[in-house]
Amino acid sequence: MERHHTTFDHVKPANSKGLTAADAAKRLTENGHNILTPPKKKSPLVLYIECLLNVFNVMLLFCGVAEFIVYGIDTVDNSLITVWTGVILIAVALINALIEFVQLLASEKALAGFLNLIPSKSQVVRDGNLQNAPASELVLGDVVFVRMGDKVPADIYVIWSTDFKVDNSSLTGEAEPQERHNLNSMKNPLEATNLAFNSTLAVNGECYGVVIRCGDSTVLGQIAGMTNSEKKAPSPMTTEINTFVATIGTVAFLCMIIFFIIAQVKVGKIAYSLNFAIGVLVAWVPQGLPATVTMLLTIAAKRMAGQQVLVKDLRGVETLGAITMLATDKTGTLTRNQMTATNFWCGLKLFNTSSSSSNLPPGESPFEFEASGISELLHISALCSRARFDRIDVPIDQRTISGDATESGLFKFAASKLLDIDKLQDMYPKVFEIPFNSENKWAMAIHKKKHANGSLTLLMKGAPERILKICSTILTDGQAIPMEKQHQEEFTKSYEYMAGKGHRVLAFAQLLLPESQFPENFEFTKDPKNYPHTDLCFVGLASLEDPPKHGVREAIGHCRAAGVKIMMVTGDHPLTAEAIGRKINLMLSDTKELHAKKTGRDINSIPESEVHAIVIHGEKIDDLTDADWDTIFSKDEIIFARTSPKHKLQIVKRAQSLGHIVGVTGDGVNDSPALKKADLGIAMNLSGSDVSKEAASMILLDDNFASTVKGVQEGRLIFANLKKCIQYTVTHTIPEVIPFILWVVVPLPTMIGSLQILAVDLGFELFASLSYAWEPFESGQLMKVQPRKPVNERTIDKLRKRVAEDVNDKNAQKMAKYHELGLGEKATVLLSQLFSAKYWKRKLEKDEGEVMVDGNGMSWAYLEIGVVEFLGCCTAFFLVLYAGKYTDGTTFNITPWDAMHMQNTNTSYFANGALTYITSKGTVLTDAMQVEALAQAQSAFYFSLMIQQCFNMFASKCKITIPFGTYVLKNRASYLSVVTGGLFAAFIVYCPGVLTVFGCSGNLSPLFWLIGIAFGVYILLYITARILLIKKFFPRSMNDDIEGLQMHPTRWSTGGK
Repeated sequence: MERHHTTFDHVKPANSKGLTAADAAKRLTENGHNILTPPKKKSPLVLYIECLLNVFNVMLLFCGVAEFIVYGIDTVDNSLITVWTGVILIAVALINALIEFVQLLASEKALAGFLNLIPSKSQVVRDGNLQNAPASELVLGDVVFVRMGDKVPADIYVIWSTDFKVDNSSLTGEAEPQERHNLNSMKNPLEATNLAFNSTLAVNGECYGVVIRCGDSTVLGQIAGMTNSEKKAPSPMTTEINTFVATIGTVAFLCMIIFFIIAQVKVGKIAYSLNFAIGVLVAWVPQGLPATVTMLLTIAAKRMAGQQVLVKDLRGVETLGAITMLATDKTGTLTRNQMTATNFWCGLKLFNTSSSSSNLPPGESPFEFEASGISELLHISALCSRARFDRIDVPIDQRTISGDATESGLFKFAASKLLDIDKLQDMYPKVFEIPFNSENKWAMAIHKKKHANGSLTLLMKGAPERILKICSTILTDGQAIPMEKQHQEEFTKSYEYMAGKGHRVLAFAQLLLPESQFPENFEFTKDPKNYPHTDLCFVGLASLEDPPKHGVREAIGHCRAAGVKIMMVTGDHPLTAEAIGRKINLMLSDTKELHAKKTGRDINSIPESEVHAIVIHGEKIDDLTDADWDTIFSKDEIIFARTSPKHKLQIVKRAQSLGHIVGVTGDGVNDSPALKKADLGIAMNLSGSDVSKEAASMILLDDNFASTVKGVQEGRLIFANLKKCIQYTVTHTIPEVIPFILWVVVPLPTMIGSLQILAVDLGFELFASLSYAWEPFESGQLMKVQPRKPVNERTIDKLRKRVAEDVNDKNAQKMAKYHELGLGEKATVLLSQLFSAKYWKRKLEKDEGEVMVDGNGMSWAYLEIGVVEFLGCCTAFFLVLYAGKYTDGTTFNITPWDAMHMQNTNTSYFANGALTYITSKGTVLTDAMQVEALAQAQSAFYFSLMIQQCFNMFASKCKITIPFGTYVLKNRASYLSVVTGGLFAAFIVYCPGVLTVFGCSGNLSPLFWLIGIAFGVYILLYITARILLIKKFFPRSMNDDIEGLQMHPTRWSTGGK
């Protein structure tokens, strides 16, 4: 190999010199290690800083720093509480970021256990010696030795081999092991017979090869690089939460500035104005929301792991519930990849593998070993095969078989019928073999099997259409007769019948080699070809059934009932794919071809609107127009057959361009770009490649499609619960914001302090919010409603219109890549959006689907219950000022007018050292009494808010059921959070030392708790009336029942149990 400046002996490779150690070290230094560049990962510090720079966290940090500034400006009027507030605000931001950061690291760690992107060891010839070396230290020109069971450590050029075969399925989708030697007759580099590729598994033999590509330059590295280049859009929930956070953050920031100016104009003290502005900002920001969302998703992810679904990206939990289309493989995902022989067609007769004649389909005969062609077909199945039993000392039904699923199915059936199966290979030794490949689509073997005219027999099996082309005779009544048109018609009829049952069909042929031309010791070679490959004798057809996995049919039925479009993407024959689809609820209605056949009409006369199912052959995909794609995706039932892996990415992109939220299942390296591009890539754990697991957002631990449906249900539940949780969490914003506004505008005494707000948001609220993680289904309708962002003609038209409008809009283009922008760019884009007429026009347009934060939820939080809670807290505040008592039993008697007058004068009341004040009722209040009165009133405000939020927690959990039924009793966490929250509130208000820090008073009479309870009961009555009215005037729409869905267990879903 002059290019790589290495030396080897292709006859006796063990004697090769290889590279010298010095040369290898030099090349390693120049070219780098033989490793795949891992996907770009941020350092833990950068990752933590990104978490910290969340909009809410930035606001909290700003407020915390500002509190220190306020204290520095005026240490006289501001107590140490100001400093404590600053410390707590900064701590909250740091903890919020830490929670998200820890979860991101945990996801990465969980995935790491599934990945091993490159073999760890290799055997290499250096300085004339075969030695072990880390695969990462291989360089171009190294001579390596690979044997059965090894992973190929780099892309190598094979210089010598002995029956060496590799499994290329993860790269090319080729199921059969591929033979590799030092000669090549293929045009496609991936099928070159003298190349073996990095990470493929050696399943047989051994070889020596020269390393020609390392690391990222290998085929595996190039595919991994293409995967990394595919940009993944943020999940729907991420987009919606980011929008909500940005909106709330902008409103909070603007309010802070406006009220800072108002306070400065009215009071003229910058420390006072800044302290007030900080209070407004703190009140607007739901400090615990980021941590709550992260923890709810984490709990849901752990629950899904118990259902055999590993979530890499927490937001993927909710995305699975939002998908509108799921593209899935067939073999191994929908089916078991366990082939069982079902039918044989030979001697122009169709046989069923059952030996009983009862209950056989019309036209099928029971199996007859003596029938023409059966013996030959069984011998081809057993001899032209790599499938083998693991042992021969036990009965056949107790043996484990190894090999390709199709060959294993045929071999197992042949073994059950041939008495000498364990001696067959010795009786008829193999002298030559051509393995199956995607170019020939057949496998051939020549055995020493005597016949009347010679000692050798050529056996062949493969794709029926390919085998038929190379046959000139057909075996009938034990004789090879010329193949005529009528035979070909019978072949086509039987082939379509078998494929139409959803079976995989193979054809079989043989050729009795004449002794005169091919004596017993004849040496066959592949290059040049000296073996016959035309004019064979057609023996027959065999069909094998790959039954659907347990529960797949019901799982697909549930998905379809939930409005999710399930799409099969397979390499199988269209008829086979369609037949399987009809067994598993994936296809129920007629395709255009079937409809034309049933109605006797010309296929071209049938409009597309009449049919709702379509099967697309992979050969047509590259020629489809935009209109063709629109037609395909308008169908309810879609199957793509005879597709190559590259088509999957194309299908995903086309579906996403219509607004679909697309989920994709895949296991091969070549599936990785589609998995990365999809809104939710779902990789297989048992059969999946490392690169596919890296690209996916979710991994099915048991490779079972039914697990996906559990995920869809879990995703919908977590969305519903997150939506309820956000509605509940932000409700307390109004009772916290209005007091600060009244403080300056009226003015009134501060009804609630900044530390008390933090005690609400991060105390009881956090416990209560987490209870939503265990909230069960509110009704059985969760999987009966449309996906929350359905795709239909209206949504497609709207999307295309917006895309056309945004072509020349730079801000819109930046907004589409919002998740990739820096913090400064995000702020700039958001501000420009907020002052854009187009932005608000789109915001006010009616949503076609359901969003995380909608008008109904915001109305509840900000206009309805938020106001009710403020009134309840305000009532408790003023009632305590009036009826509360000092430690000596003196009633305060402070009326609202008194409170306003005390706050409005230039003299500072409600503070230590304040002047004595005489109320309108004649009560004389010293400074200590004023401080105590305000502390009790603020405690009442805080306690009332907590109590009302307890009732609001139950109210917010009810969307379609009233809060007085059995549903509210199902979640024990709700009651635990009430108890925990109540104890926490009591701790803040009544615990000595703590109450001083938070500005509370332990002298508050429990009688004032009744005010919060009364308003809480009103909240439950209000939600009951609200739900009943909505049910009556705005009933929830359900999906129409799908006619023909089979949801009762049969042998297809239970395995015959």
